[in-house]
Amino acid sequence: MDTPRASWRNTTHDWASSVDLDHLEHIRRNPAAFAPGGVLHLILEVVAYAADEAECGQGGHCRITLHPDGSVAVADNGRGTDTRLDEHGHSVKKPVMATKDLRFFDRPDAPLLPDARSRCGMSTVAALSTWLVHTNRRRNGSWTQRYEHGVPSTGLQPIPDNRTTGTTVHFLPDRRLGTANGTTADSLAELTASWPHLCVSIDDHRTT
Repeated sequence: MDTPRASWRNTTHDWASSVDLDHLEHIRRNPAAFAPGGVLHLILEVVAYAADEAECGQGGHCRITLHPDGSVAVADNGRGTDTRLDEHGHSVKKPVMATKDLRFFDRPDAPLLPDARSRCGMSTVAALSTWLVHTNRRRNGSWTQRYEHGVPSTGLQPIPDNRTTGTTVHFLPDRRLGTANGTTADSLAELTASWPHLCVSIDDHRTT
C-alpha cells in the first residue's frame, strides 16, 4: 500500500478531490472568458503542459493532429500524468482534467500563453469539450479515460504497455466554440514556436 491520499502534497492540483463539479460548471457558463480566441486557445492550453515537461527534462516533442471531425489530438513524449496507489491499493491519477490548476486558475499573475491570453489550465479544455479522451503512459502503467463536458464518463481503463511514456489529449471542442477547422496549421506552428524546449509537429488530416 502507498501513503494515505490525504497526506499527498498538492503542487499543481488538489489530490483530495477527483472532480470539482462547481469549477467545471463555472467554466462552461463562461466560454468566452476561458477560451478567448476559441479552439486555438484550448490547443495552446494543452500544449503548455507538454512544454512544461520539455522544460523540466532535456527537451521534448509534441505532435498536434487536426482531425476531419473538428477534433484535436495533442501527444507528447513526457513522463505522463502522475498516477499513484492510495492506502487502499487503488490507482489515483492527478486530477488535471476535472479540478483547477492551483498555479493558474483565477490567478492575476498567471503566465500568458503564446496568444497573449492568460493560462488557466487543462480543466478549461475538458469543461469546454463535448468529449475528451486522456491517454496516459508512465513507467508504472498505462491507461485511458474519457470525459464528457469535463466529467469522467469512464474509470481508468488499462491499455497495453508499449514501452514509451507520454500523454495524449484528444478532444472535440464544444459546438459553441466551433471546431478546429477554423484553425490553420501555420498559425499553430507560429505560436507554438514560442516554447524553445519543445519541438512541435503538426499533422493536418482535414479535407481542403
